[in-house]
Amino acid sequence: MRYRVRVGASFRGVAMNSRKRTAGSLLALIVCACASATPAPPAQAPIADVPVAAAEPCAPAASVPGEVPRLPAVKLERQTLGDGYAFTVWGLGYHLRSRPHRDAVSNQTIRVTGYIVATNLGTAPKCVVHAAGIADPEGCYAPIPAFWLGDTPDAVLTDTVKVMGFASNYAQIYDAIREFDRGGQAFVDTFWGQEIPNPLPAVGAKVTVTGNYGSTFAMASSGSESDDTMGLFSYRSMETLEPAQELATLPGVKRKPQPPAKPQP
Repeated sequence: MRYRVRVGASFRGVAMNSRKRTAGSLLALIVCACASATPAPPAQAPIADVPVAAAEPCAPAASVPGEVPRLPAVKLERQTLGDGYAFTVWGLGYHLRSRPHRDAVSNQTIRVTGYIVATNLGTAPKCVVHAAGIADPEGCYAPIPAFWLGDTPDAVLTDTVKVMGFASNYAQIYDAIREFDRGGQAFVDTFWGQEIPNPLPAVGAKVTVTGNYGSTFAMASSGSESDDTMGLFSYRSMETLEPAQELATLPGVKRKPQPPAKPQP
C-alpha cells in the first residue's frame, strides 16, 4: 500500500509568511532607528560686534550757592546708676531693661533718690475727697494715689518712675491730712496697713524712697498695672531730703502750716 503526501502548497505558505514577517520586522527596526536619532543642532548665527561709545571724562558738580549748614554740637552727659546707698531713676530703668542686671533691682528691697516731678493728689475727683467710711457716689472712680520721681526737678514724665503704694485711696489721705494738721506725726492706712508719709509727697521735694521695684504693680483692687520701660516702684517708706515749698493736699482741702522741724542734737 502506498501513500502520497501533498506538502508543496503548505511549505510554500509557510515560506511566504516567514518572508512577510521578516520584512515587517525590518521595517519596524528602520522606523525606530529613525525616530530615536538625535537631530543635528541648528547652525548658530555669527555674533556681530557691538560698538561701545567712548566714556566722557567726569566733571565736578557745581557748588550749591549759600552757606553750608552746620551740625549742632552734641553734648554727652554721663548718667550715674547710684551712689551705693540708693539708685538714681535712670539707674533703675537701665537695670530693668538689661537682662543681666535686672536682678540687682528686682525681687528685693532697694532705695531710689530723686525729685518729685508730679503727683495725682491735686487732680483727684471731688467725689472721692471725703473721710474714710463714707461710700463714694455711684459712678465715681479714681486712680490709685501716686507720684513720679525724676533725676531732676524738671524731668519729663517719660524719664520718671511712678511710685504707688503709699496710700490705698484718697479717703485715707483725707484722714491723714486731718491727723497731720492736728499735730499727729503718723497715720496708718486702714486697708494696706501702710504708714502714709508725713509730709505727703509734694512737687519739688527731693526724697529717698524705699520699696520694691519691677515692671508691674499688683496691689490695686482694680487690677495690675505694668511699665516695661521705666518700671513701677512699690512704696514702703520715704525720707525727705529737701522739702517742697508747699504742703501737698487734696482738692478743696486747706492745709494748716506746720511748724518747722526742730534740729536734732
